[in-house]
Amino acid sequence: MAKNVIALVDCDSFFVSCEQKVNPELKGKPVCVISNKDGCVVSRAKEAKAMGIRMGEPLFMAKKEHPKGIYIVANHELYASVSAKVMEMLKSFSPLVEVYSIDEAFVDLTGLRRLYKMEYVDLAEFIRKKIKDELDIPVSIGLSSSKTLAKLASDKAKKSSNGVYVINPRFAKEELKKTMIEEVWGIGRNLTVFFHKSGILNAYELVSQSDEWLRKSIGIKALEMKHELLGETVSPVSDKVKPPKSIQNTCALGTFTSDINFIKDAINYHIHKGCAKLRRLGAKCSTVGVMLRTKDFRVFVEKKILQKPTCYEWIISDVAFELLERIFNPAILYRSSGIMLENITLDSEEQLFLFTDEEVDSKHKNLAKCLDKLEAKFGKNVVKTGFTTKGKVE
Repeated sequence: MAKNVIALVDCDSFFVSCEQKVNPELKGKPVCVISNKDGCVVSRAKEAKAMGIRMGEPLFMAKKEHPKGIYIVANHELYASVSAKVMEMLKSFSPLVEVYSIDEAFVDLTGLRRLYKMEYVDLAEFIRKKIKDELDIPVSIGLSSSKTLAKLASDKAKKSSNGVYVINPRFAKEELKKTMIEEVWGIGRNLTVFFHKSGILNAYELVSQSDEWLRKSIGIKALEMKHELLGETVSPVSDKVKPPKSIQNTCALGTFTSDINFIKDAINYHIHKGCAKLRRLGAKCSTVGVMLRTKDFRVFVEKKILQKPTCYEWIISDVAFELLERIFNPAILYRSSGIMLENITLDSEEQLFLFTDEEVDSKHKNLAKCLDKLEAKFGKNVVKTGFTTKGKVE
């Protein structure tokens, strides 16, 4: 292997694996996780894939075509909890772990062969076995010298008998000849069309293009992609936390309704989940949005930019209810609601606000800490915010 050794650890059928972890009776069965009670398939067990159930297939179609499938509504709190345990275990192996998504992480294994006294492929197999034995979550691991090749290797690892696949950068070109251009990490539909029109059908043909042509035709990202595919570590693994661009929480209301208080309850629930996530990330948002979807699937959205970034439910609720009043119509039946928390920044990057009331701000922080501690001890939603708060903490 090259000087840098990067692993991409990818949890297999993650949402389904989490459901099978808490309910072992589901193992070996055609389990599908759906986005909500009337939603689409977002995760499938291998048995469901073999049955022919498609990713993204609407629930009513899946049930009609595959009535023997087992369909479970997504439990995102469970998945976030299991994901955190997987990531913590990875961090016990390497100081450099970059969480890429809820079920994927890049791990820098460079130099750890000496520490663990085993070859890198053996170390990957050991990590995979430990996660399975202790957390009951199956993972696939791709190894190479760059993130892009590690990602490609992890896709191939899913079809490997031991769940681990290595792409040695010295022989990467042979792999690239067998890799269609649309299979390359970071290449979407529009780029695929462009490459096809340019006569570039596989990854090898991409890396055969000159740096000048790639930079001129597409930009610096294509140039970086080429060198990553050649095994060069253009983008090293970083453990620096990157906040999401936005947090969105939406869900069906359970019944069609025009009761504004019922909808406020649902929005408060979404706001609390979003704010709790912001605080876990050590971040704040400066834009709040509210979404309502009607019985006939029309969508109404209203947003507002805050004077000062925040992660507190009672502040965001006041703004959200103000936005709700703008789009709510008591003569309309609604099927779902949601909130959007956008323009997210880390606390460490927050600009100082000239007119901050330190005493009030301290009270907000203490109240938020109390809420989070109560939930950590007694469970989710042990304390709920109401409708009457006006952003003041006495």
